[in-house]
Amino acid sequence: MGEVEAVFGIWLIPLFIAIILFHGWQAMVDYVEHVDTSQATFVVVIMAMAGSKPIMRLSEIGIGKLANLGGGSPMAWWLSILTLGPLLGSFITGPAAMTISALLLRHRFYNLQPRESLKYATLGLLFVNVSVGGMLTQFGSPPVIMVAGPWKWSFAHMFLSFGWKAALGILVANALYLGIFWKELSRLEAIALTTERIESRPVPVLITVYHLMFLVWTVANATHSLLLILGLLFFLAFVAATRRHQEIIALRPALMVGFFLASLVIHGGCQQWWIAPMLGHLSEWPLMIGATVLTTFNDNAAITYLASLVPGLSDSLKYAVVAGAVTGGGLTVIANAPNPAGQSILASRFGEAGIAPLKLFLAAVFPTIIMGAAFMVFR
Repeated sequence: MGEVEAVFGIWLIPLFIAIILFHGWQAMVDYVEHVDTSQATFVVVIMAMAGSKPIMRLSEIGIGKLANLGGGSPMAWWLSILTLGPLLGSFITGPAAMTISALLLRHRFYNLQPRESLKYATLGLLFVNVSVGGMLTQFGSPPVIMVAGPWKWSFAHMFLSFGWKAALGILVANALYLGIFWKELSRLEAIALTTERIESRPVPVLITVYHLMFLVWTVANATHSLLLILGLLFFLAFVAATRRHQEIIALRPALMVGFFLASLVIHGGCQQWWIAPMLGHLSEWPLMIGATVLTTFNDNAAITYLASLVPGLSDSLKYAVVAGAVTGGGLTVIANAPNPAGQSILASRFGEAGIAPLKLFLAAVFPTIIMGAAFMVFR
């Protein structure tokens, strides 16, 4: 009941009751039927597919190949996971990228018992990098998905306007943290790995190819809910038929994020009266900074969706609000949809008290500033 994904849905109950009491049952039905929830459906389907064993294993192999170029040391794994892992979010979605990156960090890095300062620095980098890592495409990150359709943002637009800047910011932030914590990372080189072995049973290539085809189908039909649902049903049937090489599809995270986004869209139609004048009176820099601050206390998809309701928003302001929303996505656990998954996977590595919100915020401030500079300086 306390999860941010659930709260928006729970608030639909009093909203529907109010509409029925003041305007009648049919008014509520008409309002809901005219809301476009195709983005939410798309997120559910692609998250379910991207979180499957073949796709996760393929991503893990790719990160491992990069780490092996550096000798497969803890430092090489640390740098590879924090660089390639978040960027994979542009193709397998942010939640899937967070899951892969957090699991690999837990096995390859956190089990070596690094000092607390490096633990939090790594967590802050992970959250910020995953937030911006989905900016290479128009379908990898929920805050982008919420505006890509209404604003007609294509793959080329995302890569040229945001993608390369996000990749540059990730590389710069990782390099700076690598320099700051070089001695500590070097100390870990001498520690023998005592972690449990990650399962390496291969998945047949043909099954992986079929999973990639399902992903292509989903992206190609992102705005057609019926085709998305049919694709998901075929996908689940294929997983059941090849269960020897599969793991149970974790539908709960995908459904929770989809529930949140669908609820957000339904609520958003009632918010245009105040959000439009407020955003319409801000210039580029104040809007970017304001979106970053608001994202700290809200999911960043909420910020971008509300911005999409503002009529006549200029291209520069559209850019600023999205840049701010993804820049601030690593400052708190609730700022970005994938963050709770990362927290649940890594919380045990931070002691009995778990992850301290203030320490996470402080660790994420530096890479957040770097990402904001990358987006706005190269505007």
